[in-house]
Amino acid sequence: MTSTGIRLHAPAPGWSIDADVVVVGSGVAGLTAALRCEAAGLTTVVVTKARLDDGSTRWAQGGIAAALGDGDTPEQHLDDTLVAGAGLCDEEAVRILVTEGPDAVRRLIATGARFDESGDGGLELTREGGHHRRRIAHAGGDATGAEISRALVEAVRARGMRTVENALVLDLLTDAEGRTAGVTLHVMGEGQHDGVGAVHAPAVVLATGGMGQVFSATTNPAVSTGDGVALALRAGAEVSDLEFVQFHPTVLFLGPDAEGQQPLVSEAVRGEGAHLVDADGVRFMLGQHELAELAPRDVVAKGIVRRMLEQDAEHMYLDARHFGAEMWENRFPTILAACRAHGIDPVTAPVPVAPAAHYASGGVRTDSRGRTTVPGLYACGEVACTGVHGANRLASNSLLEGLVYAERIAADIAATGLPTRVPQPLPTAERPAHPLLPPEARLAIQRIMTRGAGVLRSEESLAEAADRLHRLHADARDALDENGKTAEPGVDTWEATNLLCVARVLVEAARRREETRGCHWREDRPERDDTAWRRHIVVRLNPDRSLAVRTTDTTDFPPTLPQAQEQ
Repeated sequence: MTSTGIRLHAPAPGWSIDADVVVVGSGVAGLTAALRCEAAGLTTVVVTKARLDDGSTRWAQGGIAAALGDGDTPEQHLDDTLVAGAGLCDEEAVRILVTEGPDAVRRLIATGARFDESGDGGLELTREGGHHRRRIAHAGGDATGAEISRALVEAVRARGMRTVENALVLDLLTDAEGRTAGVTLHVMGEGQHDGVGAVHAPAVVLATGGMGQVFSATTNPAVSTGDGVALALRAGAEVSDLEFVQFHPTVLFLGPDAEGQQPLVSEAVRGEGAHLVDADGVRFMLGQHELAELAPRDVVAKGIVRRMLEQDAEHMYLDARHFGAEMWENRFPTILAACRAHGIDPVTAPVPVAPAAHYASGGVRTDSRGRTTVPGLYACGEVACTGVHGANRLASNSLLEGLVYAERIAADIAATGLPTRVPQPLPTAERPAHPLLPPEARLAIQRIMTRGAGVLRSEESLAEAADRLHRLHADARDALDENGKTAEPGVDTWEATNLLCVARVLVEAARRREETRGCHWREDRPERDDTAWRRHIVVRLNPDRSLAVRTTDTTDFPPTLPQAQEQ
């Protein structure tokens, strides 16, 4: 796969660092990859957009899924994952996840993560949507992500690993052979480095998280603007399954005009017995699925939206008053505090909830070792598409996927070996190849996507979204082509440009998939079509900034690298 030659308009790097590996992102995937690479004797630099503990991992409430309980097996975990993935999981990728997962969690505990324990000293396990067994390990009741982040950040700092915080990654650097040679980045604020610089390294691990900020309402933090997917596309990498955006069914409803990050009400609340009800107190999920409120997330989200449409309501309710104050305070203190901060007390009243963008099941296409279609570029965590999640992620598989595949990436880099010299990147083109959007385009993109490519989609809504996104893209392109002008380089314009890039791919893939499957819900194509669509949609960016779209022959991904480069 050759580079597109497209890069964001940015000043030339004013400083540089040399390393064996640069890891971009500091969630469970990024820090696990960094720690394993460092342990293998590789000089590793961690680059992160905010502080080390500020990514999506810290917001994860429910927990991490693995077959750790009595009577549970990886095979049962595999079965639940395949069902949730609605026929599109890569079974071999899932088998890797569930078989290597338990030991990966034990290594995480050995690193310092402290999970809640039962009375006999074993792990206290709970159950979430789509799981037939209690296999979710949690910490601090509903603060699992925060505890995992704390443990990994402490481990990184204890090892004295080099980190660059408050740094937005810009583009991949490549050498004359098209291999990875590092990244350019912009450091915001004061510190050892400032402004645009570069980390030169023959291996780059993308662990930049999701792209929830492409929608108006999301559970994702403000930094989740699809930077890793956009970088990979500009570098010539393939992305897959971007149409499968999981909308979490139970997000605290703050009003019809609420925008930005919204408080999550974890799946684990339903796992402990909370009920979804309408304004009349009717449990509307009964009879819709054998697991009722504990059905896979796409089923629950659709059930909520259907009821909202039937009753012309803006939200439904999650009723857990029967928990009592003690259980709320001990098991779900984070959620209790968030609800009370918004004037809602779940101890005495049902909680208003509605679906909001939560997790990207698709991303940069990788193989079982985390390798992308660009030599030397790896991806793990939410930015990656390993084939594990298929059309709909099973609850609490995300932390496990980040953990397992980050370890596999580190093992592959260590086993493959690195060049004896840091590769020399090709010089940056003088004229910007990619126009930048003005900062106000971010809000326009979010509203276009929420209206046209949200929970409910149709050919009409997607066509309108595609047209409006194309106009944004064309206006910026024409201004650049006609007079060489583009918006002023800066974090706001780079983020808006990245959001437009991932939005275009998402909408194009959603238009191509003419069926309803998993978390992709087409009103005009309400049935699942295994004959035509039990396959993946793969997209890459052409040098002229158009999109090249193809479908795979089966649910299995083809190899990411040519046979000659396989080890």
